[in-house]
Amino acid sequence: MKHNPLLCILPPYMLDNIQENGTPEQQQKATENALMSAQIREQREEAPSEPPPDLAGVTAALQRRVYTANNGSSLPGSLVRAEGAPPSGDAAVDEAYDGAGATYNLYQQAYQRDSIDNAGMILDSTVHYQRGYDNAFWNGQQMVYGDGDEDLPESQRLFNRFTIALDVIGHELTHGVTQFTANLVYSFQPGALNESFSDVFGSLVKQRLRGQTADQADWIIGEGLFTSNVNGVGIRSMKNPGTAYDDPVLGKDPQPAHMDDYVNTSSDNGGVHINSGIPNKAFYLTAVEIGGFAWEKAGRIWYVALRDHIQPTSSFQQAASFIYTVAGDLYGANSPEQLAVVNGWAGVGITVGSTTPQPPPEENPGCLPSLMGLFRPSGRS
Repeated sequence: MKHNPLLCILPPYMLDNIQENGTPEQQQKATENALMSAQIREQREEAPSEPPPDLAGVTAALQRRVYTANNGSSLPGSLVRAEGAPPSGDAAVDEAYDGAGATYNLYQQAYQRDSIDNAGMILDSTVHYQRGYDNAFWNGQQMVYGDGDEDLPESQRLFNRFTIALDVIGHELTHGVTQFTANLVYSFQPGALNESFSDVFGSLVKQRLRGQTADQADWIIGEGLFTSNVNGVGIRSMKNPGTAYDDPVLGKDPQPAHMDDYVNTSSDNGGVHINSGIPNKAFYLTAVEIGGFAWEKAGRIWYVALRDHIQPTSSFQQAASFIYTVAGDLYGANSPEQLAVVNGWAGVGITVGSTTPQPPPEENPGCLPSLMGLFRPSGRS
């Protein structure tokens, strides 16, 4: 059985910038977090291939379990709250519980998907992972959350606890959905699509819980994750990629919003967190043009394309074409919904519904990612 890579929420370039620009304490912390992530990946590579017990078998019923690692690294840890139990009073436990429920409800109620694997998978989460761990990740079987910069002085804290952002929870759990559907390869354009689908449905989880229409939503990923010491509103902006943050320590949001600005790089697994801004913007434009609640039509189009059509190595152009086809299948050829898809992708420089598909930009999979920070070759967010 092939192990899926570790899927972390923080982009590697953000942690690189902390190592370069932060205070000595912040730099040390970023280095320690890089080592932690590298060790976790090694443990996953060495792990036995047998599936863990009790991950499936519950059909069409929400089942959650939240554990605490008690600032250690053993997973899943000690059970704190199981399905149906009252709030624990621990903010991280209860946020993980509620966020998993909101994500399950989006997929089950809007798209009739029975949990992450569509076979009743129990949603397991572990909080208080290690001490001062600045990340959250899906490891192929469960969610794991760090507590952020709890061990730094208040004036140097950059990140709050990672359960605080509902869109982060939805984003990471959607990596699980992608694992069980298109299983997009995590590099270059397929990897950027993998990241984008997680951003799309992470945002939709938040919008649905808040009852927001497409024009009311903030389209920010990682809302609330930054402390007041950071000049930024979140990790990414789907509405305006490249504008989410501009901070002396974290650097400037590097995402492009158009194919004209596509970043050819060997870092970040070929720019998976960077170039995901392009399909993110395409979804935002489509959803706003369709109007109403984005999870109802735009989200359904993207979900069906992910479930039934997109392949592990799909490029942006191929994914856009699949999404165009699905829009026609669901709502009719030349329907307002399909035309919104055309316009959404045109807004980022990709033509769909054409007999002359655009080739993807040149990529060099043979280039080795930067070794700085020890986490570029395999981290996902």
